[in-house]
Amino acid sequence: MKGFKEKTKNLDFSIFIVTLVLVCFGLVMVFSASYYYAKQQFDDSEYFFTKQVIGALVGLAGLILFTFFDYRRLKKFYIAGIVISAVLLSVVLVPGVGRTLNGSSRWLVVAGFSVQPSEIAKFALVLFVAAFISKKPQRIKSFFRGVLPVLLVAGLFCGLILKQPNFSMVLTIAGLAFVMLIIGGMRARHGMLLGSAGVAGAMALTVIEPYRLRRLLVFIDPWADPSDAGYQLIQSLYAIGSGGLFGNGLGHSRQKYLFLPYRESDFIFAIIVEELGFVGAVVVVGLFFFLIYRGIRVALSCPDMFGSLLAAGMSSLLAIQVLINICVVTGSIPPTGISLPFFSAGSSSLVICMSAMGVLLNISRSCTPVGRVKRQTPKRNTPKRAA
Repeated sequence: MKGFKEKTKNLDFSIFIVTLVLVCFGLVMVFSASYYYAKQQFDDSEYFFTKQVIGALVGLAGLILFTFFDYRRLKKFYIAGIVISAVLLSVVLVPGVGRTLNGSSRWLVVAGFSVQPSEIAKFALVLFVAAFISKKPQRIKSFFRGVLPVLLVAGLFCGLILKQPNFSMVLTIAGLAFVMLIIGGMRARHGMLLGSAGVAGAMALTVIEPYRLRRLLVFIDPWADPSDAGYQLIQSLYAIGSGGLFGNGLGHSRQKYLFLPYRESDFIFAIIVEELGFVGAVVVVGLFFFLIYRGIRVALSCPDMFGSLLAAGMSSLLAIQVLINICVVTGSIPPTGISLPFFSAGSSSLVICMSAMGVLLNISRSCTPVGRVKRQTPKRNTPKRAA
């Protein structure tokens, strides 16, 4: 018992509790959003729910493992993580090996379960950037010695993921690398250069691919093609609009009855708003905000640069995915497929998200919470006895 107390000393239990709340909440919403479609498609109303429960159990094991696995030991695996991720991203493109769905080869089937290598690549990128910068912090001021190596790794991942194709994951990887370079101390002029190049690159990739250009036009006016290109966004907005303040009630969504595509995955936030209303949406966003806030606090209070960058990277990854997903679902940015952490159906994403929270918890064990001052007992001045 004493050993357990020692291991959990300074552990940020709020991260653990909120993570479990989000996972349980997500399981409920996956079942609610998917049971009708799963019954129609697989003759099993619990098809997606069962897979998500298995993912949650594996994710819980990952969370516990990384909570008690010293994060400093992860530093020596930063090259191995990049190599393994690159190999997996390459293998998934081999015909007959990678699982193809809707024209995209994004998954590997292992023991009957689909594994998405790009999810592993995100975790590996955070580890690489944190380890690379913390080894020699001053080189981040140099473009060629500090910034370029990170860009090459991120570019390798983006190039392989673009072949799948998975444009939303490319945006996530690129955004994550950019944010971590800024946190790591990249010069402002390098940041402005990369930002400009990134915007230009995203525009070029959008224009040269007809389906991406069509998505951009749909974002501008989805009602111009309501039965085809604009259909998904319109149905999402219908779901959000019908939710009102308190929603239609848990399990009482109408849009999940084959109206809204990807209701159980990329667009599950629309079902949350439809069933639980504006209040439910605020609760979900508030939980995410709290988790990101606690992650930032851990990063600020970490005693070493590697741990600080690792915590900041995990928190940034969560923030980027939540922001992009909610903006897409609400029609705030052009549509692109990206999962909502802890909620969207998909075991790979859930396992990686929970493991990332385990890393945060482990780092928090080594931190003195911000604003907390260690109390010291003053020494008593004992008067000397006269000889």
